[in-house]
Amino acid sequence: MATKKNNPTAKPMPTARSAAPKATAAPKTEVPTQPSNILFAKNFWKENSLAAVVLFSLAIALYAYSVGFEYVLDDQIVVQNNQYVKKGFGGIGDILFTDSFQGYFGERRDLLVGARYRPLSIVMFAIETQFFGLKPSVGHFMNILLYGLTALLLFRVLSLLFPLKAEQKWWFALPFVASLLFVAHPVHSEVVANIKGRDEILTFLGVLLALYYTLRYAANRQTKWLVLSGVMFFLALLAKENALTFLAVLPLTLYFFTNTAPSNLLKTMLPLVVATVAYLLLRYTVIGYFLSNGKEVTDIMNNPFYGLNLEQKFATITYTLGEYLRLLVFPHPLTHDYYAYHVPIMTWGNWQSVLALLLNGALLAYGVWRWRSKSVVSYGILFYFLTLSIVSNIPFTVGTFMNERFIYISSLGFCLVLAYLVCEFLPQLMRTANRPNPVAIGLLAVFLLGFSYKTFERVPVWKDTVSLNSSAIAVSKNSARANLFMGTALFENDYKKATDPTLQKEIILKTGGYVKRATEILPNYGSALHMYSGILAEEYKYDGNLEKLLSGFEKLLDKRSILTVSDKKTGTVFIDQYLEYLNGKPDVAIRLLGFYDKLGKMFLAKKDYPNALRYLNYGLKMAPAMPILNRTAADVYTAMGDPAKAQECLSKIAPMQGGR
Repeated sequence: MATKKNNPTAKPMPTARSAAPKATAAPKTEVPTQPSNILFAKNFWKENSLAAVVLFSLAIALYAYSVGFEYVLDDQIVVQNNQYVKKGFGGIGDILFTDSFQGYFGERRDLLVGARYRPLSIVMFAIETQFFGLKPSVGHFMNILLYGLTALLLFRVLSLLFPLKAEQKWWFALPFVASLLFVAHPVHSEVVANIKGRDEILTFLGVLLALYYTLRYAANRQTKWLVLSGVMFFLALLAKENALTFLAVLPLTLYFFTNTAPSNLLKTMLPLVVATVAYLLLRYTVIGYFLSNGKEVTDIMNNPFYGLNLEQKFATITYTLGEYLRLLVFPHPLTHDYYAYHVPIMTWGNWQSVLALLLNGALLAYGVWRWRSKSVVSYGILFYFLTLSIVSNIPFTVGTFMNERFIYISSLGFCLVLAYLVCEFLPQLMRTANRPNPVAIGLLAVFLLGFSYKTFERVPVWKDTVSLNSSAIAVSKNSARANLFMGTALFENDYKKATDPTLQKEIILKTGGYVKRATEILPNYGSALHMYSGILAEEYKYDGNLEKLLSGFEKLLDKRSILTVSDKKTGTVFIDQYLEYLNGKPDVAIRLLGFYDKLGKMFLAKKDYPNALRYLNYGLKMAPAMPILNRTAADVYTAMGDPAKAQECLSKIAPMQGGR
């Protein structure tokens, strides 16, 4: 119910309606039954120019430093080494009609559940390349500009949902404060400072525009606004699948902030449904399936829940949901790496999972309980959970345990609740409604300054691969991926550029420590095992310890099936290539012959006959009549059911050595 403003003892219910009164002089605390055309006045930006300048300037100021940064992480997949992007305009057709990874790998690879079809941002990268070439500064500049525009659009939409009261200060009203908190929040640093994050920015811009045009339609029933809402929603879907959640968010928003009748609600949603069907059909045409191709993803780096039982899976997911809440309130420490096993495998015996279940359950229950009263807090909570749902790992696996960029859009729900707390709830509680309250201002200052400082501190780590991975390894010590990436960054950026042998040895030993740690955390991490084989070879250049080298190679070849193949035509791995190099060194020949025999026996025991013969033949090329090698080779051919070949091997042994 509405309450009179001159009643100092009244405590109005914290509802969306009470937070969004009519934009008139009437002393009421109720929202209009639907958005009024007065809210779409052409002079909005003129009247709110200072608010716009502050929001846009803050976005630019926090991220301007990143313009000079390099390509990092997945930038190489979507920009730097993407063959379609390099073609400029000529690659747009390929981008629109292939999997989003194909431009990088050169072929279709179903690395992740559901594949990936996010062409919009990649098309933008191709256009930028056409005009400016491959310049990371252009990509970073565009991200910052689009983030600033997001701040303005968010403020505009929130101003429609929460119109300024006659006696309110614009700088202490929910639309401005929520937008300010959103711009400053540190969990957005990856989205803005990493060029690949463009897909998240474009998705949010698209759904905000779809919401804006939907509200315009609710105000004057002009069909053109419905058409524009559908177009914007389709573009948002082309940016990233996350936009699908707004099929629930948009009607929820109309319910909370308008009195749109069910019949009109269906009409309002029709453009979004049409856009969704068009997108899904296009996606199916390109990918060939909707969610799964029937093949289970067994790579832990792309399916972290592989091999876990249901208790472990859902206890771990619940733990990450608790971590998301913590990061929204207290975003420290931050990292870009939440891979195995920075996020530990949990069970319901871990208190963190139980606490996360209770917190998330309580919030969701409150959001559902208060939705009929149209509580602002309820709307913020439901917005958060709805937009998070698609990346929560509950409906399907998204490729990693969690990621800060996954709550880019969802964080708006938190910002709305916090803004309501400082702008509406505390002033009402302390009987200073509609005017700034010292306690509320202090609380806002703590969050805003804290968020801004953390963002300002976080952005520089995205400068290059070494700085980014150095920051990650300081937080994600137990992540196999963070350790491998740190070792790779040192190898590519420090070791290869060093010229002093003493410094090179120091760097390669440090690099080896990180890569070896990755293999310890995840013993079957193929990329780490492959990298470690190269590190062992480099260490041998400095210490000359052949026994250490061959012992390391033997352990790696015991998992040869998961080593990265270096040559697709021959199926060789790096170790094979290096052994061929060692074969040309006479001083190690005798030791190598024994090593090849040992490998032959190892693969024979595994019934891996091709690889058994592969390494035996390396030795036989050096010493064709070597008894031990020929005998082992004969055993392999016998096991293969080829007695003629077995006898041929035995016949090569010199008569004086007694055959068998």
